[in-house]
Amino acid sequence: MGKQTPTTVSFNLPDGREVVIETGKLATQADGSVVVRCGDTMLFCSAVSAHEPRPGTNFFPLSVDYQEKFAAAGRIPGNFFRREARLSEDEILTSRLVDRAIRPFFPEGYQNDTQIIINLISADQETMPNAFAALAASAAIAVSDIPMTEMLSEVQVAKVDGNWVVQPTRSQLKNATVDLIVGATMDNLCMVEGEANECSEQDLIDGIKVAHEAIKVQIKAQQELAALVGDKAIKREVPAAEENPELLDYVKAAVAGQIRDLARRPTGKKERYAKLDEIKANFKEQLLAEKGEEFVEEFGSMASRYYDKVKKETIRSVILNENTRLDGRAMDEVRPIWCEVDYLPSVHASAIFNRGETQALVALTLGTKRDEMMIDNALDFHTRDFFLHYNFPAFSVGEVRPMRGPGRREIGHANLAGRSLMKVMPKDFPYTTRIVSDIMESNGSSSMATVCGGSLALLSGGVPISSPVSGIAMGMVSEPGNNVILTDILGDEDHLGDMDFKVTGTANGICAVQMDIKIDGLSYDLLTEALEQARKGRLHILAEMNKVIDAPRPDISPTAPRVLEMRIDKSFIGPVIGPGGKVIQEIQAESGATISIDEDETHGVVSIFAPDQASLDAAKARIDKIAFTPKVGEVYDSTVATVMPYGVFVDFMGTSGLVHISEISTKRIEKIDEVLKVGDKLKVKIIGKDFKTGKLRLSRKALMLEKKDAE
Repeated sequence: MGKQTPTTVSFNLPDGREVVIETGKLATQADGSVVVRCGDTMLFCSAVSAHEPRPGTNFFPLSVDYQEKFAAAGRIPGNFFRREARLSEDEILTSRLVDRAIRPFFPEGYQNDTQIIINLISADQETMPNAFAALAASAAIAVSDIPMTEMLSEVQVAKVDGNWVVQPTRSQLKNATVDLIVGATMDNLCMVEGEANECSEQDLIDGIKVAHEAIKVQIKAQQELAALVGDKAIKREVPAAEENPELLDYVKAAVAGQIRDLARRPTGKKERYAKLDEIKANFKEQLLAEKGEEFVEEFGSMASRYYDKVKKETIRSVILNENTRLDGRAMDEVRPIWCEVDYLPSVHASAIFNRGETQALVALTLGTKRDEMMIDNALDFHTRDFFLHYNFPAFSVGEVRPMRGPGRREIGHANLAGRSLMKVMPKDFPYTTRIVSDIMESNGSSSMATVCGGSLALLSGGVPISSPVSGIAMGMVSEPGNNVILTDILGDEDHLGDMDFKVTGTANGICAVQMDIKIDGLSYDLLTEALEQARKGRLHILAEMNKVIDAPRPDISPTAPRVLEMRIDKSFIGPVIGPGGKVIQEIQAESGATISIDEDETHGVVSIFAPDQASLDAAKARIDKIAFTPKVGEVYDSTVATVMPYGVFVDFMGTSGLVHISEISTKRIEKIDEVLKVGDKLKVKIIGKDFKTGKLRLSRKALMLEKKDAE
């Protein structure tokens, strides 16, 4: 078979950069495949879907995997095997962004195994490849027979120097005050995720509008590409689910009234689940008794599907038409909150955040530079000195499940909470900071509980964050002409609702946002209303947190190690380290401290990490002696080493200097040895330096005069 002739379309970004979508050259045996190129960055995407449903499933088995090939950036992986291994956290986060956007647009009842693979195959340092991943996925499906109901795309927008930039470069993102990834179809939003430096709700909406206009251009390019491909892009037929209107009416008559009564009565999670299990069990017995075994064997799974449908529709109807929530709260009411700090006595800091039936136990650990997390991505090798880990054990929802490593959900929740708290962390904080959130109970919004608990732990640990941070999860139940916005949603309200969005921030503005929108035609007016209701809820939670602790404690937690950064002249780096590291090893052994040395543009940076203040002081004193650079005007403790007729020589900070007889006292001295002797301790001030000899001129009298003037 000869060389394939590709089909291509292109469009320009607002800044003039060209984006090309190509199909028909690579991976032609996949159902659909494309290459998306911007500059020297190229993403390959394949889409394959089985032609038969997976037997025995009641869900859509979709997998999305985004992976960056190290060869794309001219690098060899740094792991032991020197090859790409399991997906990194950053790759998983990009995979989730694509999955969340495209999953809702497959036909209801489509249960064929479907796999989307996106690879970065060429890269330049400025183009952000993850911002084109959803475009590649949607385009690959668009040129296939896989039945996705609408084309979509995602766009990254950032506010840089007060202006919105579409698909910003890596350099531009360094100065961004708002950074969003927005997913949408031609007419409707479907996903928003991002972070901000305490931006306003209006800033968020402005960014979404800019992104949506750019997305429309990308969807038009996909439509053009699908038209050029022709018959290959004709979608396969999806058999309509078998329906039985009489059975549906039977299910409604049997259970709708009971479920409606339950939805109208405030209940806790356990009570509600137990009652729903009872209703379902009784329905199964009734179905068997009235319809017989043969009917149940043939239509049992359909009856179960109808039960779930009736349950969802009934509860939604109670919320929409009766303004009644499952736990009896008002639509804009936050569940009861209690907080506590210092619960764990031996950790560096801890907090419990409890809201309704959701509880997070959060621990803070402060470490050294050596504890930084190493990130080895294809485009970047770097370290992180702040990270958050989120654990969701099975017992938090009363289930039994094998203990495994963190799944994609845990990684996603940790990222959202971590980005939120990172926005208020101090610059040049000398510690490596790790926050661990263990979810002890869960009934909705455990990621937002993690944000709140993490903020409390940072304040309790004395980390000088700029402002406390809280977070809230919002929901919406919507029908044409009737929309209800829900504050602080339960788990059930999340599952049966039409929009789930989480907003974190300080009293000053938004730090992070994550939205998944399941309805068509969401107006910006309704989105504005929802964000305003979220702001009020977020501030309410913040006020409850502030009752426990509202500002960082004045010092780092007493259980935390001490850290100090010293800047020394670069010429002293060698002497501090010593031949073969001998000197620095001696200092660490004698003081009990851990010492690391780096360089910046002008100085050597010495980081001392010690278990207590005494250890820190001992290490600092040794380094001070080696790297001491005396400055005129500074005061030091000294020891008399030699007494001469014209003055005394004193030792201090590993060096020595002369205190002339005229600088010893405010009174006249005839004989120095009658006033001072070898070994005496005295404070001296550097008042000058002899340029001929290089010796320091010291004074005791200057300090005595300063003290007299102060009195």
